Formats: sequence, C-alpha cells, structure tokens
Amino acid sequence: MVQHSTGPLAGLLVADFSRILAGPYATMLLADLGAQVIKVESPGGDDTRTWMPPTRDGVSTYYLGINRNKRSIALDLKDPHDLAAAQRLARRADVMIENFRPGGLARFGLDYDSVTAGNEKIVYASISGFGTGAGRDFPGYDLMVQAISGLMSLTGDPDGSPYRAGISVFDVMAGLHASIGILAALHHRDATGQGQHVEVNLLSSALSGLVNHSSGYVAGGTVPFRMGNAHPSLFPYEPLPTADGELIVIAGNDGQFRKLCQVLDLPTLPDDPRFGRNQDRTANREQLRPLLVERLAKRTKDEWFRDLLAAGVPCAPINTIDGGVALAQELGLDPVVAVGDVPGVRNPITFSDTPARYELPPPGLDEHGEEIRAWLKN
Repeated sequence: MVQHSTGPLAGLLVADFSRILAGPYATMLLADLGAQVIKVESPGGDDTRTWMPPTRDGVSTYYLGINRNKRSIALDLKDPHDLAAAQRLARRADVMIENFRPGGLARFGLDYDSVTAGNEKIVYASISGFGTGAGRDFPGYDLMVQAISGLMSLTGDPDGSPYRAGISVFDVMAGLHASIGILAALHHRDATGQGQHVEVNLLSSALSGLVNHSSGYVAGGTVPFRMGNAHPSLFPYEPLPTADGELIVIAGNDGQFRKLCQVLDLPTLPDDPRFGRNQDRTANREQLRPLLVERLAKRTKDEWFRDLLAAGVPCAPINTIDGGVALAQELGLDPVVAVGDVPGVRNPITFSDTPARYELPPPGLDEHGEEIRAWLKN
C-alpha cells in the first residue's frame, strides 16, 4: 500500500485499534500531519458511527469529526484469519494505539509484550480510563471522569446541581496527551532505535487539566467549590450584563483594570485601595461588581466589545458555535476545510514548511479492507 501524503509525519504507519473519542482524536491529529493511519474496527464499527443526531447524509457527525485522513479495515479478532491480519499490521507499524480495557488485547497476542516481541521499535500507546492498577476494570467514560475528578463539583451555579462540561473534555485532553507521548517516544526512538510503551489515562489527564484547582488542593490544601462563571483568583473575569445581554469582561492584571475603568469612565477606581490590586478586587468583588454593571448597562454588548477591545481590555460576546465559526472566518483563520464532500474543522496547528493535509474523508466501515488485506499479505 503506497502512501502519497506529505507532512511532518509522512512515512509513519499508525495501527489504530482505538475507538470512541480519545484515541481516534489523537490518530486524526497524527494523520493530518502526514502519518498513514489504518483504522481497525470491529465488524460492528466504531461506536460513534451510531451516535446521532446530528448526521450528514445519514452518517454521524460525531464520527465524521474525528476520523478523516484514515483508512478503515474491519477485523473480527475472534476470527483466525482476521486476527492474523491484525497481528501482521502490528508487526509493520511504527505506532500502535489502543484503548481496550487494560489487558484486553493479551488474549489476541496484541498486547504490548506480544507486539514488541515481533516489532521492538514500535511505539505502543494505551489509553485507559483509570490506569492499569486497581482501576483497570473501571469503564473509561469521560462523564465518569468528570464526576470522579472533581470537575463537575466546579461546574454550574453555586446554588444548583453540578454540571458536566459541554464536551467530553478529558477524552480530548487524553487524546492530546497521547499524541504528545507518541511524538516524544518517536523522538527517543530516532535517537536510540528503541520503541516503548506510552500509557495515558483519563483520570490523570483530568487531574493535570484541572491545573489551578488541582494545584490549589495538592499545594495549598484548598478544596475549590462551584462559583458559576466567576473565577476564584481573578475579578473581573466573568460575564457582566450590558444593556442588551452579557459580555465576558476580563482584567487579568492591574493595567488591564485601569484601561477598563478608563473606557467605563470610572477613573478613580484603580486608585481605590479596595480595587487597586487583583487580590483586592477579588476580595472585594461584591463591592466592585455593581459599580461596573451600572456603567455597562448604559450601552449594548456589541458597542462595549468594540471599544473595550480597541483599548486593550480582553472581552468577548457569548456566541453559539455558529458565531464562533463566523468570527474565526472573519479573522482569516479559515476554520473549515472540505475533505471530499465532508466539511470539517481545520487542524489547529500551522507549519511554515509542512502544512497539515486533508486528503481522505472519514472512511466507511471496511472501505479499504480489501486493499489493506492484500498489502498485508505481501
């Protein structure tokens, strides 16, 4: 099977035994950058093929969003011929990625030890929900991790119920961490000739991704709590009402607060000892908020957005996704790419010399099975 792609990862063969989100997201990023990714699916296909609505031409847009630039082969690992094909693929691959339950591939001879016995240079990446120890049998669903990690305790109205994030945020983080780990292991292999096992789990990605909150607990002994849209360490850093709706207003430092006050015609506030420093504003937010709101109520959010941004004050309208895409287009970021007749979101990384590629639309189940089987027999 000849690869004609370009990109910084051109020439790498990735055997993708993952499904759902974290693994397929990671392998799509690698594929965008030139790696040849063979997506191995069960005869029933990746679960996300059935996660609908919404759809495009009857295909789940969830699946479409994370599977471009790949070739699909359907293999039943309980079938001896299909299993042999899967094992041959693993022996040829530069990278193998899987998110079966820990140990789940051992009975098929596709676990790390078995694969490296025939391919010692492989970078073998495993993604699990809760690691390979006492949590090895826990199902690895993002919503479980959002609950267990503490994220949901931080999300939602202070007087209401905990909420999940609007996306499977830790699946995405784990996919990014897996990509970073794979690239680091490939660099090590280039230097030493030796492959290795890269392991990522959603709970560890979550605790890392909770950044200031997890640090606040492990380094400061503070258990954070829900504050709605407010920030525990900054003010203002939240939506504030204007004449016709809310606008995100941010003063990330004392200089930005002074600029904010200049635009709002509140010139004395930065010199008020209650508000001069960030820690003072945060401690006295309930006194400061109504002063800001009173001024913001005199004009529309679009008027304030224009003037505050021009003055160097971070602020933003609260868009729906169509508004976010439209603004990215307006800013020249060209966020939508067409791969065949399937539109998708552009890879977020820009390279000066080796741009991302958009060559293959998300494959149908076993779309390339015949081609791949023939190649594996050679």
